[in-house]
Amino acid sequence: MKAFVVAIVSLLLVAGPAVGPAAGTAASEPDLAAIRAASERYRDVSVALADGYVAAQACETAVHMGLPASTGGMGVHYFRPELLGVDSPPGARVSGHGLHLDFLHPSILIYEPQADGSMELVAVENLVFEAAWRAAGHDVPPSLHGRRWDHMADDPATAADEAHGFAPHYDQHLWLYRDNPAGTYAPFNPSVSCRHYAGGGATGAGHGAHAGH
Repeated sequence: MKAFVVAIVSLLLVAGPAVGPAAGTAASEPDLAAIRAASERYRDVSVALADGYVAAQACETAVHMGLPASTGGMGVHYFRPELLGVDSPPGARVSGHGLHLDFLHPSILIYEPQADGSMELVAVENLVFEAAWRAAGHDVPPSLHGRRWDHMADDPATAADEAHGFAPHYDQHLWLYRDNPAGTYAPFNPSVSCRHYAGGGATGAGHGAHAGH
């Protein structure tokens, strides 16, 4: 996990402040169809890379975060550095000041590794760090379509990393490209697997587990 954090921070620190048409504001809430239409082109991962998304060096599963394997997985996160506003030093938990809420321009895309080495888009996500969100004067988590975003924070008393290398944060997943038995807005998807992940992140292979099909 330390190697994962160092890799992400070293890549993201080159970015500038958070930008975007809805950075720090929930000016509009597009419906799921609009969000899917806006992100459809990222089914080709090369387009995501060309637009500045950076791949995390891990494939996330519920097991890694201390949950039963039946809860499922997330996959490999591809981040837009400037939208997260990452400002943590290398080696620390990833944190930042970004307040980006616009799902038509998501700060994170999530892909599932395939047997042939390709990456399949399964979800989009936005994330804001709790400290930055509260510093901006917000007393409750952000919400989308009447649902409050999920909260993730590591419990140092456990062996698992409940926040997968990140400082406490709020996030909202939208499983627009993979049916999710747990629901479109749930953080994990039992139908997503890391079994074909060939990277070096601890989540994919080092934990010896995968979820889903």
